Amino acid sequence: MNIVRKAGFVAPAAQRAAWEALLEERLAEEGFIVTSCEVSRDGPWRIDVFGEGSAALVEVAIKAAARALGVAEPAWAWEELPDIDWVAENQRSFRPFAVGPFWVHPSHVADGIPSGLLPLRIDAGLAFGTGTHATTRGCLELLATLDPSETANAVDVGCGSGILAIAMAKLWQRPVWGGDNDAEAVAVAEENAGLNGVGDLCRFSVASGLDAPELAARAPYDLIVANILAGPLVDLSESFADSVRPGGRVLLSGLLVEQAALILSTYARRGLAFERRLDLETGGAWWRSLILRRD
Repeated sequence: MNIVRKAGFVAPAAQRAAWEALLEERLAEEGFIVTSCEVSRDGPWRIDVFGEGSAALVEVAIKAAARALGVAEPAWAWEELPDIDWVAENQRSFRPFAVGPFWVHPSHVADGIPSGLLPLRIDAGLAFGTGTHATTRGCLELLATLDPSETANAVDVGCGSGILAIAMAKLWQRPVWGGDNDAEAVAVAEENAGLNGVGDLCRFSVASGLDAPELAARAPYDLIVANILAGPLVDLSESFADSVRPGGRVLLSGLLVEQAALILSTYARRGLAFERRLDLETGGAWWRSLILRRD
């Protein structure tokens, strides 16, 4: 039997988003899930790490995050959890919602789709991306503002559950490619595309950025979408600039508002200029989605 444990600690509200992002960056690929919830209104937040992996990995991640934030390591301890299906529990708590032209819903709530909205069936699971987070919502809303005639060749980098690639395929009814460095996420994305009726339009590859041969071969792209984290967005800036056509766009998300200046300056040096933005809130933190256009 696999033993699921939880490591939890309390952090000031102003640090919550940074703690969550730093821990996810180190632990997501090791199979851990990082969550947060407000302890009291305008008060501190509780950060929880769930997983079956090594406590040593979590300890190293918490120590490294504390150093990056310039704060003392918080007091935390492992707690063993009951032997239940935590993914299923998470799925049951996921409720449908509208964002832009889309109706995002889990498989167990398939009725009552509002007229005129495109359904996106996505279950909470091991691959990131149910659409509830401000970064994914921002991408979904901004995708709907793009001219379909300018998005013929699109790719979703760091596709996670595949929600953004699936949304593009449904919105524009044309092929869309996606990639993720997690083979399990790629398998989930392929399954989700099939469940959403666009399995014939979506193609996913295991890739770091655009380094898979099949993704590199499709460049230059009209649109590159990447909802990841600020650090990887900086690292991928040269690749993205080289892989988008003149006049093409990149849609970037996964960054806090205060990280946007770094992203904008980095991409400006690569010839990608600011076009528009969308700021949305999740858990007391404001996240920014950006559309940039190549000169």
